[in-house]
Amino acid sequence: MKNVLATILGFISAAFMVYVFETLIGQSLFPLPEGANPMDMEWIKNNMNQIPMGSKIFVVIAHFIGIILGMLVAAKISKVSMIPSYIVGAIMLAATFFNIYVLPKELWFTFSDGILVILGFIIGKSFGMKQLTTE
Repeated sequence: MKNVLATILGFISAAFMVYVFETLIGQSLFPLPEGANPMDMEWIKNNMNQIPMGSKIFVVIAHFIGIILGMLVAAKISKVSMIPSYIVGAIMLAATFFNIYVLPKELWFTFSDGILVILGFIIGKSFGMKQLTTE
């Protein structure tokens, strides 16, 4: 039961961190154009060129930090298994690559988002392993 809770709280932590960096910080510092609807995938697809560069950079940072934090939280709660961390990491990887596939992006955005989320998984795994206790 503890591992289920670790997985859920790890994912919530990851999603919350993505929200903070992508929406609260990124869109505050680099506001979307007037009339933008970031919850409408069709709007985003059709208007990707109108989204400020800084906002896009914060999306990449959000995915990177989100996966690390989520995996760390899951491992810290579980303390005995990396499986919750791997589940959180896999969900975050899948979400990021789905986002890359579905939304048309510049080449730099696609590569940096993909590479940094994989690097985030590796770092999250490393941090998570340090949280495990051997009894």
